[in-house]
Amino acid sequence: MQNEKSGTLYVVATPIGNLGDMSLRAVEVLKKVDRIAAEDTRHSAPLLKHFSITKPSISMHEFNERERHKVLMEYLREGESIALISDAGTPLISDPGFHLVREAKASGITVVTVPGPCAAIAALSISGLPTDKFTFEGFLSAKPEARRNQLTRLLHEARTMIFYEAPHRLLSALQTMLQVFGDERKAVVARELTKIHESVLADNLSELVRHFDAHPDQLRGECIILIAGSNEEEAESKEVIPEKVLDILLEELPLKQAAALASKITGERKNVLYEMALVKKVKND
Repeated sequence: MQNEKSGTLYVVATPIGNLGDMSLRAVEVLKKVDRIAAEDTRHSAPLLKHFSITKPSISMHEFNERERHKVLMEYLREGESIALISDAGTPLISDPGFHLVREAKASGITVVTVPGPCAAIAALSISGLPTDKFTFEGFLSAKPEARRNQLTRLLHEARTMIFYEAPHRLLSALQTMLQVFGDERKAVVARELTKIHESVLADNLSELVRHFDAHPDQLRGECIILIAGSNEEEAESKEVIPEKVLDILLEELPLKQAAALASKITGERKNVLYEMALVKKVKND
């Protein structure tokens, strides 16, 4: 139920690079609200200045989000209107804001979307990969073992997969994807979308790894990785899944742990996978 005394929370998308992508409605809303909650006020300052927006700003980033959203809720309950923006693109999509939006809705405060740019959707639209069904996975873990486990769970995902990645981890992420998904899996790396040095490379994983390994100067900027989903033959070859998953996990984990995790991922019995791992160990010794 709407609280008549409360203000309104606007979730406002901003450009991911090109300022020309700022919508007229976004500018209008940012000019009329009482204050702006920005992921990084220093980062947002040039954008606000460009559009002559002079409203007071308050930071809300991943390190202060839980504490800061309580302050913002008080403003909203007092009747103020607040616009939530991230450094670029649509707030909450791998950016702060979830706790604020959830509590605002639970408190009967109106939450309004001002839609616009989103790097994940922008990259998908020009990737050449299937767009009818996709899954957004956000950022992978920076830890190699955890990253491998995350990708292994997606080994037979049939939908196009979208990942964000930091430029300094782009090559290592692609290398892990190559190990998990195989040489021929189609993929796309989109960098610096809508900016001067925009780059969209589409190839199989082995060629993409080779390219970025040979061109370290291109390991920079905002990066989106898109991976084609598994084809029907891969999805139907269920008898191969447990062994392939086990092989991948054994490269990084002790035998018992690899068998247990492979069991959780594939549904195969743990003891069967453990025996399979023992046989592999004997053959390799």
